[in-house]
Amino acid sequence: MTTVEWQRGPRALSGPGALAGLGPEATTLAGSGAAVLLVADPGVPALADIAESHLASAGLAVLRYAEVTGDPKAAQVEAAAELARAKAVRLVVGLGGGSALDVAKLAGAVAGAAAPVLDYALAARPLPPGALPVIAVPTTAGTGSEATRVAIFSRPDAEGGGDAKVWAWGPELQPRVAILDPEMTVGLPASLTAATGIDALVHAIEAATNRNAHSFSQAPALEAVRLIARSLRRAVARGDDLEARGEVQLAAFLAGQAIDTAGTGVAHALGHALGSLAGVHHGRAVGLSLAVALQSNAEVAPAHHGAVARAMGVEGGDAQAAGQLAGRYERLLEEVGLDRDLSGLGLDPNRLAQEAGKPENAPMLASNCRTYSEGELNELCRRLLTAGAA
Repeated sequence: MTTVEWQRGPRALSGPGALAGLGPEATTLAGSGAAVLLVADPGVPALADIAESHLASAGLAVLRYAEVTGDPKAAQVEAAAELARAKAVRLVVGLGGGSALDVAKLAGAVAGAAAPVLDYALAARPLPPGALPVIAVPTTAGTGSEATRVAIFSRPDAEGGGDAKVWAWGPELQPRVAILDPEMTVGLPASLTAATGIDALVHAIEAATNRNAHSFSQAPALEAVRLIARSLRRAVARGDDLEARGEVQLAAFLAGQAIDTAGTGVAHALGHALGSLAGVHHGRAVGLSLAVALQSNAEVAPAHHGAVARAMGVEGGDAQAAGQLAGRYERLLEEVGLDRDLSGLGLDPNRLAQEAGKPENAPMLASNCRTYSEGELNELCRRLLTAGAA
């Protein structure tokens, strides 16, 4: 029997108004009157102001870094880490979507060392000791970064020009506290609510079905699937529905715990490739990628996919339910309005498959429940790029 590991993850505060706990939690971790770095998504300045007021009211000295973009650059991590060093920061608070949380986590992890952040890409070297504690406050419900030991960032791609998405990994990256307040997600547009919610769903499905899946990943993953299947449509249709938004936010956290234990699969390899080559939003990219792989995955792992299907409301035994999962999943994509058409990108399927096989994506392919040959992966990419064309 294989030995498996379960990390309990960060302490989590969940529910409307949970942000009120930010000041006390920060004081506990940093100490009275300490300097705190707030890494904030520039798209939500009003929410950052609220968070800063909670921290200031607790007597903490707040510095704000908001130069964060989607697929954040290594230079942005370096800038945040340098600010933390220069001001003797004792705590980092990340507020925003996955990009802001990842910058906060990685800046806190490397602030105590002089090595450039690129030295830690793809776990080329261990993260330095003495990481600053991090509190994660997600304003979307999708990435699960508030629960994981991984951070995604981008570096210049010497081969193709542009940037390549890479990752850093280590226990130093796991936040100490996650504050899950659905009120922080109310202003998220319907399209982003859909895309981020589907991101969480893909995390949950892949963590429940890939080669590394076991009870410690499947328990939170299947609950995340159930919550998203029940509440994502409502969260998209009625942005002020705090119950629905809270359930999707909790699902994203649980799915984050699941991938932290078991990892992801082919949808993330393809999704990261789409992000690197064409800047496709991560949630949309992985959501569409899973749609073209789900049926063939289910054929080789019917028991695991049958459990996922039942969590989505499909009835029947493993084989019967697994056979209906792809259809149920695609129906959900349609119901939440996820844009399926990638034909305008002008990408070559073979080029996309090559990007998916690069070292930064290869572990995701290796974890997938089904091994795809080069030709099969090229075919998946062809279907992915043409599936939504009129």
